[in-house]
Amino acid sequence: MRRVAICCGDPSGLGPELIERCLSENDYGDAQFVVFGSKQWVDHVVAQGNGRVEGVALSERVFHPGKPEPDGAKLAMAAMEAAAESCVSGRCDSVVTGPISKALCAKVGYQFPGQTEFFAARWGGEPTMAFVGERLKVCLSTWHIPLKTVAESLDEETFKHSVCSAAELGRRLGITNPKILVCGLNPHAGEGGLLGSEEIDSLNPWLAELRPNLEAVVEDCVPGDTAFARAMKGEADVVVALYHDQGLAPFKAVDFDSGVNVTLGLKYLRVSPDHGTGFEIAGKGIASSGSTHHAIRLACSMK
Repeated sequence: MRRVAICCGDPSGLGPELIERCLSENDYGDAQFVVFGSKQWVDHVVAQGNGRVEGVALSERVFHPGKPEPDGAKLAMAAMEAAAESCVSGRCDSVVTGPISKALCAKVGYQFPGQTEFFAARWGGEPTMAFVGERLKVCLSTWHIPLKTVAESLDEETFKHSVCSAAELGRRLGITNPKILVCGLNPHAGEGGLLGSEEIDSLNPWLAELRPNLEAVVEDCVPGDTAFARAMKGEADVVVALYHDQGLAPFKAVDFDSGVNVTLGLKYLRVSPDHGTGFEIAGKGIASSGSTHHAIRLACSMK
């Protein structure tokens, strides 16, 4: 039986209402849940949980949808801390995180670029940011860095780790010898060196070194403008994108409502819906819960 910790995210955003909707409307097998958030919200979710939801109240404050405030960011951070500790203590096996406002969290002392980096610091390991949707699965080599620093940041260790993580993702999704496509750094994967030499000088040789022990099928770098089309045709199980928007722009174009952010490489599994706080529509009942549902389902089932 899987025990899943669920963080509320920013209490004035979409996280609380979508988590509540998913837990009350969907069957997640024999999974049990522990929700972390404000007392008012926790009590409401537990009451609708059909005996499968426990609650940990971290604030007596009442928060209002669409009205973000610093105390809400503090609660979101406290929920992450408590959820991370619940895995370390053995109470839970995995964590689902609701969306936070990075700007608000930074204002109240949050020291991490995102939640991925937070859980890496709390649990240890070498994280990889991955995304799972109904049609595409993507791993990123680099994440939240300026585009102008990507090439210098893409060293051998970083690149190889992301490719190995793509193979791990495929296997954890139940795929034997997953097929992986790795996007080139340059247009047309360098066009034989005419548009950049990183593929010839570094990336393809590193792939050659990985192949014998990868337990996956991977060819040399392919043009980023065709990799995702090939994956959607069934020619690949996972795509490795070398920088944030190279991977996330196509992924969100086709899997926005089902996409899930998965943190690989840590001791425990962490997943989250692939959307932001949505303050402008929070509380209006119009947001899709598809991504949150898929995140919870993945936390319950992923190997």
